[in-house]
Amino acid sequence: MAGIVIVGGGQAAASMAAKLRTLGYAWEVTIIGDEPVPPYQRPPLSKAYLLGDMPLERLTLRADDWWAANNIRLMTGTRVTAIDRAARQVRMGSEVLGYDQLALCTGATPRWLPEGIGGRLPGVHVVRTLADVDAMAPEFVAGRRLVVIGGGYIGLEAAAVARKLGLTVTVIEAAPRILGRVACAETADAIRALHTSHGVEIIEGTGLTRLTGADRVTGAELADGRVIEADFAIVGIGVTPASALAEAAGLEVENGIKVDAHCRTSDPAIWAAGDCASFLSADGRIRLESVGNAIDMAETVAENMLGASRAYAPKAWFWSDQFDAKLQIAGLNAGYDQVVTRGGDGQSFWYFRAGRLIAVDALNDARAYMIGKRLIEGGKQVSPDEVASTTDLKALMK
Repeated sequence: MAGIVIVGGGQAAASMAAKLRTLGYAWEVTIIGDEPVPPYQRPPLSKAYLLGDMPLERLTLRADDWWAANNIRLMTGTRVTAIDRAARQVRMGSEVLGYDQLALCTGATPRWLPEGIGGRLPGVHVVRTLADVDAMAPEFVAGRRLVVIGGGYIGLEAAAVARKLGLTVTVIEAAPRILGRVACAETADAIRALHTSHGVEIIEGTGLTRLTGADRVTGAELADGRVIEADFAIVGIGVTPASALAEAAGLEVENGIKVDAHCRTSDPAIWAAGDCASFLSADGRIRLESVGNAIDMAETVAENMLGASRAYAPKAWFWSDQFDAKLQIAGLNAGYDQVVTRGGDGQSFWYFRAGRLIAVDALNDARAYMIGKRLIEGGKQVSPDEVASTTDLKALMK
């Protein structure tokens, strides 16, 4: 047998390989990743690792000897250039590797600003890989000026790190408010207040005309004519699914690599998992960019590769660390029409759609997060009035 080949070297790939071995798969397992390092955690890159609180060795998902002990072949620093579906082979330049089953865990790529408006000037950074963060880390020197383009979680996390290290920070968000695509106004208000209390300047509802500078970025020119001076810039305007390899191979692509309920692509021998894959949910075809989804989807693929025929049922959860605050999120808030705000140990924001609880944001309130997550995943219905009026959230579980 040619075995199983996994393209991509992140969380999904590592979880899938480990699950295959746990399930007793005895044939070849190969992970091919284009980064020069073994699989590692991405979320701490813009948080603890950038701040210097997490060393490189703690980022890695498995110890070096684990891969050999489990007979998993790691091909790091290797880019797959093509898939030959008829021959069941992947190509890496002139090298060819056969497969019985193939998994695409290619992740996503950060969006850059256009080169014509200064998006590729030296001193302009994105946050996705270890190399990205290692490249920007020397810029974080007390007293320097950082401009962050984009008021999403990645940009805000980088802004928090910069302020903690003594930099002057300005966040520029073209939309009317920060977190406009991912959170309610109430959550955004709380996060904005957190940042401004730590000295971050947030400019909302104002577009970027261009990044200024000749040999290096020197500032950001805004649509209202203002120029914000900067020593470097971080662009956090989202990611796009890395689906070009799949598309070139003729696989169906729809907001990522299109998979069925079992995470199989339009080719029965090829599967996909993680940030690159789109799947059907109750709210239509979606992608989830999270560690939890990468792990759960990859493990589902491993089971189904071995004949389980298990439908993937995502359990959405996310988190963001900013300053001394932890924001924990459970569920998906798409289409919400009501938000209930609660105080307590911290703050929590409960999303409802047509009277049904669909998500919760908990800021420094782990209890609210855990109870909300259990309610959502258990399908237990609670009303907005019950959430607003109860003095004991745990009572909602009864």
